[in-house]
Amino acid sequence: MKKVHIKSYGCQMNVYDSQRMGDLLVPLGYEAASGPEDADLIILNTCHIREKAAEKVYSELGKLRHLKESRSRAGEAPVIAVAGCVAQAEGEEIVRRAKGVDLVFGPQTYHRLPELLKSRAETGRPVIETEFPAEDKFDHLARTKVKRGVTAFLTVQEGCDKFCTFCVVPYTRGSEFSRPVAQIEAEARALVEAGVREITLLGQNVNAYHGAGLDGETWSLARLITHLSRIDGIERLRFTTSHPRDMSDDLIAAHAENPKLMPYLHLPIQAGSDRILKEMNRGHRSEDYLKLIARIRQARPDIALSGDFIVGFPGETEADFAATLAIVREVFYAGAFSFKYSPRPGTPAAAMAGQVPEEVKSDRLARLQHLLGTQQKAFNEACKGRNMPILLEKPGRHDGQLIGRSPYLQSVYIDAGTHAIGDMVNVTIDAVGSNSLSAHIHP
Repeated sequence: MKKVHIKSYGCQMNVYDSQRMGDLLVPLGYEAASGPEDADLIILNTCHIREKAAEKVYSELGKLRHLKESRSRAGEAPVIAVAGCVAQAEGEEIVRRAKGVDLVFGPQTYHRLPELLKSRAETGRPVIETEFPAEDKFDHLARTKVKRGVTAFLTVQEGCDKFCTFCVVPYTRGSEFSRPVAQIEAEARALVEAGVREITLLGQNVNAYHGAGLDGETWSLARLITHLSRIDGIERLRFTTSHPRDMSDDLIAAHAENPKLMPYLHLPIQAGSDRILKEMNRGHRSEDYLKLIARIRQARPDIALSGDFIVGFPGETEADFAATLAIVREVFYAGAFSFKYSPRPGTPAAAMAGQVPEEVKSDRLARLQHLLGTQQKAFNEACKGRNMPILLEKPGRHDGQLIGRSPYLQSVYIDAGTHAIGDMVNVTIDAVGSNSLSAHIHP
């Protein structure tokens, strides 16, 4: 067997893409390597969202170049590939700057990986594939036969038409595209056969999903979720990441009506200031967001919310930042991701006046994260004494211990007794740690 090492950076969609690349390589005789040192093929599946993302990749490629040169002397030179959004954005620049790279391909062309490997072997020259192909890559991805864990990601929508001024996604992932329902259902059923019990539906704007349905009509995400929830073996469904502008009435209703849809919603606002939201081209005001949250909570009172926040966007004043803190206090988040604004080349915000000094961004981020951390701790503390179902996912650190996920995505440790990974058990939460909960099985 040949061995492959795939390193994923960034978002959950990259994790999904990396798994599908692994599926593509199985018929070619590849199995997972323990690390790059013993791999015949090394793939860096990259993310371009954060600042200096490309430089981190080049740094990693520098280390891999030395590894390749060392193994070349023994006649074992690995093939090195750069995939994902940095590959899409940088293209030929990667081959020019990083000697030893054999393949460069974007997130829309990884289905051609077997062909690209063959071309590299035949020509001995680097292969670069960063075009947006006319064909649907998902039509070329084999049905997975690889054993999965209890939970899995499933991409249903890709790309973005929103063009937020800070974001590179429309340029690296392309315009919005929704997979047909039949294709998604087939993959979901294959995941169930591979042992999956919980599926998270993925998309850059997943709630903008509008795929071809089984009846010839265009289906919404809510209708897709209803359909998938009827598959035997699927115990839980989630979706991420959503945009406030696409949170439709039927999707809100699905949270109230579908017991398999978990009461946890990631709904980014990014900033609390209407002026900054306008500069970001988010297409909504803070008031719109708050009214939407009220409607969601009316439909599903026990729902927990998470969000994304950017501090230090160009032109952000202390008053603008205070508006973000005010939104956080009003909404109350069970979890969140927060970042300092980082200019991405080619995006409108990168050329805006009023770039905020780094020390100001750092100070604001620390204050925001303190507030968010306080809320997350309070949410976890409020779970103490509650009964809730958890899905057992993996072993814990101690004998007889297993770790599961609550409906709110918290890690929960239990003494499992006769229960096994994949079981759904009812527990009572006993204690709250810094990043997890502990519980006992509820009789």
